[in-house]
This record gives sequence, structure tokens and C-alpha cells, in this order.
Amino acid sequence: LQRLALASDLAALEKALALAGQAYQAEARRVSQARGRGAPKLAKAITQAMQGLGMQGGSFEVALNKLPQGQSSGLEEVVFLVAGHAGSTPRPVGKVASGGELSRIALAIAVTTSALGQAQTLIFDEVDSGVGGAVAETVGRLMQQLGADRQVLAVTHLPQVAACAHHHWVVTKRSDKSGSFSQLQAVTDNDRVQEIARMLGGDKRSATSLAHAQEMLQNLSAGGGA
Repeated sequence: LQRLALASDLAALEKALALAGQAYQAEARRVSQARGRGAPKLAKAITQAMQGLGMQGGSFEVALNKLPQGQSSGLEEVVFLVAGHAGSTPRPVGKVASGGELSRIALAIAVTTSALGQAQTLIFDEVDSGVGGAVAETVGRLMQQLGADRQVLAVTHLPQVAACAHHHWVVTKRSDKSGSFSQLQAVTDNDRVQEIARMLGGDKRSATSLAHAQEMLQNLSAGGGA
């Protein structure tokens, strides 16, 4: 009966609404101020990370667009804008970035904010798409850096990236009369060298590719856990 009476007390409801509105505005302004301080720093850090990920000259921006009225997320809409190369106009990331670029931008964001995130497992699916050489090694090093304090799973076809990990699984596909099957097999010790050599030079492994694979594993897997 008391709750029913309170529900019909318009004056009390209006007062509660006003108090809630004041509390919302105070908190929303605090969030807006924090966003205003953090957005330029985040944009600068991610832009810097992009330069080593095959997106030289590209830039990342954080737009804080004022909303006509407050929403559950605050007084503004947060939009990530990206320019993939120098001279291009930054546009919403989902509209201009390819799948590989999205993965690399996600990697740049993950590395930049790694100390803030709560996720204990990060999964990157062919984050190295469209890159090679030194850029691929940078991608591997960054994922290795993330793996220092969390679990990182990466699907890759590049030996420079694979060599940065401490554990390897090989995915193969086979078919028989009953259908097609995917198989996941852990590889260790010499099998790791053999697999990296295969990624380097194909199924016909040579002494050169095996030596190169051994060197890559020794040099690149010496960092954090992945």
C-alpha cells in the first residue's frame, strides 16, 4: 500500500526525477571531461602504433559528437575515425578499413590500452593479412608484448609472426568417405622448426630453410609469453 501510495504521489515523483536528472548531469559531465582529456592521448598513441603495422602515414582520431540529449552512454557519441594512409580523410573505422586493417587497428588499440583491459584472452585471426617482412615481425612482437600478462591466440600464415610465440599448433584439413575434418595438433621441439621451415619455403624443406627457422625461433621467441 505504501509503494502504491508513493507511485501516485506526483510531487514526490517529480522531485525524485529532478534529483536523478541532476545526478545524471553531474556524472555525464565528469565522463565528458575525462573523454575530452583522454581522446587526444589515445588517438596519438594508436596513430603511432599504426606506423609500424604497415599503415605508414595513417592516422587514428577519436570524435566526440554531442548528442541532442543525454543517453545511457553520456552526452556525446564516441566515434573512431581512421585514415589508412597519408592524404586520406579520416572516416568511421568500420566504413574504410579492410579486414586486415581492422585487425591491425584492433592490435594497435589492444597494445595501447593493454594496461587498462580486463580481458585475459585475446584472439587475433590473420591480423597480419597484407603485410610481410619487417612489418610482420613487428606484428608478432606486439602480440608477444601483449602475451606477457595474458593469453594471446593468433591464427597466422607468416613465419615471422609464428616464430614469436612460445606454443604452436598446426591446423590441417583432411577428407575421407565420411566427410572433411579439421585437425589441431600441438608441435614442439624439432617439429616447431620443421613447421616454421615449411612456412618459409614450402613442403620441400632445405638445410637453409631449416637453419633460418631455427634462427628465427631463437631470436623472436625470446620475449614475453604468447
